[in-house]
Amino acid sequence: MTADDYIAIQNLVYRYGEGLDRGDFAAVARLFEHAALYVPVSEDPLRGAAAIEALFRRYTRLYPDSGTPHTRHLISNVIIEPQGEAAARARSSVLVFQATAALPLQPVIGGWYFDRFECVDGLWRFSERRMQMDLFGDLSAHLLQPVPSGSQSA
Repeated sequence: MTADDYIAIQNLVYRYGEGLDRGDFAAVARLFEHAALYVPVSEDPLRGAAAIEALFRRYTRLYPDSGTPHTRHLISNVIIEPQGEAAARARSSVLVFQATAALPLQPVIGGWYFDRFECVDGLWRFSERRMQMDLFGDLSAHLLQPVPSGSQSA
């Protein structure tokens, strides 16, 4: 893998948080259109952009003043491990902050992302993401519906 490959993979990891913070669920879904997405609210992986976008719209509260969830995803400690020339794995940690008119700035959730990537026609893309959430704050202003108990990790 070249330095450009590492940067391309890092950018995919960071674009996820950026898309969510902007409330652009279609962009988030496009990142995973060729991937299996394992999320805490589903036992089975989500596949396809339409299903992924629908999930984020069903669970994430958007505020009318900005069209965003008033969040900031801080993704760090990205460790990328090559798996041959056209595949890689990565793990990273995430901490999501939120502030609203009624909620001061505070962390609302933290966890890990476990990702797999493939390079197809010279472009890197997600092939799998598994989310594991293990730190929880006040999610009442972030989620439209509660996460089922026992679904903290996928």
